[in-house]
Amino acid sequence: MVSVVFVLVGLAGFIPGVTTNYSDMTFAGHHSDAHLLGVFQVSVLHNIVHLLFGVAGLALARTASGARNFLIGGGAIYLVLWLYGLVVGQDSSANFVPVNNADDWLHLGLGLGMIALGLLLSRNVRAVDRR
Repeated sequence: MVSVVFVLVGLAGFIPGVTTNYSDMTFAGHHSDAHLLGVFQVSVLHNIVHLLFGVAGLALARTASGARNFLIGGGAIYLVLWLYGLVVGQDSSANFVPVNNADDWLHLGLGLGMIALGLLLSRNVRAVDRR
């Protein structure tokens, strides 16, 4: 389910209206003025990353261990992105994805939520294995 949301978010980033200032979207970099749902700064690269992340999750979801690894590993990646967003200024050339303040806090929530889901899945998989 998490993977499907990433795919949908990646696609939504390419839909004018769902993404405000669509004509101001750049391929990458902090100069993109496009915002998904009028809140989250996006670029073509940012949307492609969401799509690829979602596709990877769908591929890994074929097994319980793959799903667990996607959730825990992906959550860890999102926590690193959260820290990256806090350290790198929004107007910095290092902000190439790009991310804004709303993205930063969403990344924190995604990271913690995905890791929690992965750990819950770990307990459920172990319980099923003991039967």
